[in-house]
Amino acid sequence: MASDTIAMDEEMDYASGEDDLEEARNRASKKKGRGFKSTARSNTSKYESLDDDGTTGPQRSVEGWIIFVTNINEEAAEEDLKEKFKEYGNLINMHVNLDRRTGFFKGYAVVQFETKAEAADAIRNLNGSEFLGQTLSADWAFVKGKSKRK
Repeated sequence: MASDTIAMDEEMDYASGEDDLEEARNRASKKKGRGFKSTARSNTSKYESLDDDGTTGPQRSVEGWIIFVTNINEEAAEEDLKEKFKEYGNLINMHVNLDRRTGFFKGYAVVQFETKAEAADAIRNLNGSEFLGQTLSADWAFVKGKSKRK
């Protein structure tokens, strides 16, 4: 008899647990994902997107305007590069990859400027200029619009 009462108590706890769970689901805001039942799919959610005005040109990154400079002499010093890039504006960040085996630069740098005007000025002046015996090439790292290749 005592075992029958324990079994009934467990069934009641289990049933009340299901009721509590269902009540919690009903109170919760509707969400997608595992564990939530979707009653109807709606297209009311909007995603953040870039305004596409049909023009092509440089694209701003999250933190600033990034240019890509290639054909850097492998024996250049990082301080010399920073001084060269600082001539054109406020340098936020500069990343230069090193070859693990030799310790020299790989020949390119990713440079981030605060404003578009500073980055454009750097591209205009660095592209085709000579630095430590090599002709530099500079262009925007991110460009919006259609790709030139097919």
